Amino acid sequence: MNAFDYQNGEMFVDSLAVSEIAKSVGTPFYIYSQSEICNCFNAFEKAAKKRLKDFLICFAIKSNANPAILKLLASMGAGADVVSKEELLLALKSGIAANKIVFSGVGKTEEELALAVEHDIRQVNIESEEEAATLNEIAVSKGKKIKAAIRINPDVDAHTHQKITTGKKENKFGINWEKALNLYQIFSKSNGLDLSGIDLHIGSQLLELTPFEQAFKRTSELIRLLKEHSIKIQTIDVGGGLGVVYNEKDAPVDPDTYMQIVHDAFADFDGSIIFEPGRFLLASGGALIARTVRIKKADEKNFLVLDAGMNDLIRPAMYDAYHEILSVKAGVCDQTYDIVGPICESSDIFGKDRRLPLMDEGDLVIVKTAGAYGFSMASNYNCRPLCAEVLVHKNRYALIRRRQTLENMLFLTREPEWL
Repeated sequence: MNAFDYQNGEMFVDSLAVSEIAKSVGTPFYIYSQSEICNCFNAFEKAAKKRLKDFLICFAIKSNANPAILKLLASMGAGADVVSKEELLLALKSGIAANKIVFSGVGKTEEELALAVEHDIRQVNIESEEEAATLNEIAVSKGKKIKAAIRINPDVDAHTHQKITTGKKENKFGINWEKALNLYQIFSKSNGLDLSGIDLHIGSQLLELTPFEQAFKRTSELIRLLKEHSIKIQTIDVGGGLGVVYNEKDAPVDPDTYMQIVHDAFADFDGSIIFEPGRFLLASGGALIARTVRIKKADEKNFLVLDAGMNDLIRPAMYDAYHEILSVKAGVCDQTYDIVGPICESSDIFGKDRRLPLMDEGDLVIVKTAGAYGFSMASNYNCRPLCAEVLVHKNRYALIRRRQTLENMLFLTREPEWL
């Protein structure tokens, strides 16, 4: 069942009317359906259990870092994929055990690597020879041996947006898969690294499974090569990347089919598989609710101006991303609007030539599939406050982030004494 759907002519989230929540918390705000998030996690986990013996689902915190969301996922057994010191600390604070945390990212600082060592996290995904040397030195200095994996770059075209592809040789991520053997040989004998993992991630929002097959095949070939050199891999981190349906033209990705590909690629592997889903678990479970400020009529266009802007949801401006946009009040969609925000940028457009019912000032719209990379990429551009976040569970809701105020925004600023 779709968590966001019309009931008696009104948009509901689970058992609650969006309009009633909007009256209480104001607009704009992000709204999440706990049932939809749980359904997505359960579907992913069920598919993995069907095909694999040993696996760990590490939620990509960069896609949505609200502590309530993390606590919910932790309660379901999820681990965390983190890319900063702050995400690591937030994961721990949200109840995710250190042995379920993997640390990814191309620019980890010495402070961040030291924190990972101190907490004995599940795995550090190494992006370069220099990072491997630094991590080894830190671990040795603390009298520890940290589990680590080398992130390989399989040079596979993910057939996704150029700004979210990560597995081509021209991308900044990972180590050329043909050169990885040498690095394993060097650092598998180090005193501070337990280099028994291999890691890859080829991109985000993949709606085709062939790129996964190609990347996994190269990974499997490298594992066999490592074995020939007496280097045993115990953990394969296959990253994330499973796409979701933003546009009705998109074909949904079946997690069971994806898991079959994982199983077939690593059929001879007897270790643990780590997954790093973010978008697949959260995107469909969240939406942005905004209010119509006015209808601006131009010679060739009717502009539906919202109180939400690209500072609240930047994906359309940054990636030319499509999000379905609906009126919260159902009606015959016989009007055409360019749906825009108030930001002083021409890129502040949520959708062009969208069909909606006749809209008026004060009417609400819902921007769907915004649970991932929505609030987490929001900003204070134009000095606009970060919006509120709401979690719905059946017939009740909770405010899981209050709307930011100007005082909040200015809290860390200081005036020099000469002014």
